[in-house]
Amino acid sequence: MHKRPVLAALIAAGTLALLSGTPAQAAEYHSALKVRGIQYDAPGRDSNSCSSGNTDAEYLTIKNYSSSATINLKGYVVKDATGNRFTFTASHTLQPGDYVKLRGGDGTDSDRRNVVYRDSCNFLWNNDRDTVYLYKPSGSRSDVHAYTKRGSDADGNGYIRYHR
Repeated sequence: MHKRPVLAALIAAGTLALLSGTPAQAAEYHSALKVRGIQYDAPGRDSNSCSSGNTDAEYLTIKNYSSSATINLKGYVVKDATGNRFTFTASHTLQPGDYVKLRGGDGTDSDRRNVVYRDSCNFLWNNDRDTVYLYKPSGSRSDVHAYTKRGSDADGNGYIRYHR
């Protein structure tokens, strides 16, 4: 049994993580488009009724953090941990610093009001825990965040901010 090479590899990996200042398991995606925050638990009693429900109060805010590039959301995909997904099928452009709220429920998409509706009255995000994935049209990841109600939402209001 050779313990020294394994120990040396573990020390090297730990040293690399310390030098980089980032935990070995953490991943930061090099993309201007990121999840700014999520209202994963819509205020009030959950009801996915299209006529009287509150799914439109559940939303994901996606922001263009570029200082110069305009991004067209067409082809971007938002998914949760179980594979529920939404694909931006229409052109919706975000200027540098601009954002869009992807809301549940039915409504009229608006560049002026920075809103896109999923046209589904079913909730996408779990209230106890979930993972938010944002994919580029190429299929590569643009951003990802996992959350738990107890560990990620300190004030318990159902909203988590990821990027400023």
